[in-house]
Amino acid sequence: MRLLLFLATNVAVLVVISLMFRLLGIDDLLAANRVDLDLNALLIYSAIIGFSGSLISLFMSKFMAKQGMGVQVIEQPTNGVELWLVDTVARQAQAVGIGMPEVGIFEGPPNAFATGWNKDDALVAVSTGLLSTMNRDEIEAVLAHEISHVANGDMVTLTLLQGVVNTFVVFLSRVVGHIVDRVILKNERGHGIGFFIASMVAQVVLGILASMIVMWFSRWREYRADAGAAQLAGKFKMISALRRLQQAHTAPLPDEMAAFGIAGGKVSALFASHPPIEERIAALERLP
Repeated sequence: MRLLLFLATNVAVLVVISLMFRLLGIDDLLAANRVDLDLNALLIYSAIIGFSGSLISLFMSKFMAKQGMGVQVIEQPTNGVELWLVDTVARQAQAVGIGMPEVGIFEGPPNAFATGWNKDDALVAVSTGLLSTMNRDEIEAVLAHEISHVANGDMVTLTLLQGVVNTFVVFLSRVVGHIVDRVILKNERGHGIGFFIASMVAQVVLGILASMIVMWFSRWREYRADAGAAQLAGKFKMISALRRLQQAHTAPLPDEMAAFGIAGGKVSALFASHPPIEERIAALERLP
């Protein structure tokens, strides 16, 4: 289903861009000014650039999390808390039909995240701050939230979406650069300074717009993961966990982990990876 959704998204974007070029007369403009621009080759080039970074990040996500966050994976539980964490994750993973994730602990204020390149090779980690400030019912709900992210395939889906928007940021910025260089500045040989400046500016602007799309999807995923946690652990446990997060001092995760954490940072609403906690609680309260 994720692959079909990915292919459908690409087709839809291609259709929209083709129609946009036709309606705005860009095709005619390029032809009239004899602009030598192979859109198919440019799209392939853009896709290679657009997907490379996101796919590499996905496949390295567990390694990056362990190294960057200092996650200590629980190989053999050494105390009651570690044993309970592993048993709870195992029970939840079995309930949603995924392979047993690695379970880890990292130092820091209350937070948790899940990462990994597929459902059966994931990592779920919680912070020492979360373990010390929440009771077991609340921790169970947080773990269920992260397991729901894994079961929903959110890491792969977000990577594919990021790759798609990256592709078209690169693609459209190069088209803008060609138009400025050849049509406006009348450069007839190679790529002039106008191409590079216009491409860079367009890439920054389009990259900002693309980030808004990706973060909108990230916020939508949080509601779905909260609903999954409500099914696995109970909605009142999840509401209690979110209220506890409101009271606690949380620290933002690194950028590559932020979209998969339980708590978001204080940034502009359009660029936030998580909805406000009040809205998440309200959504949970509306559940039957």
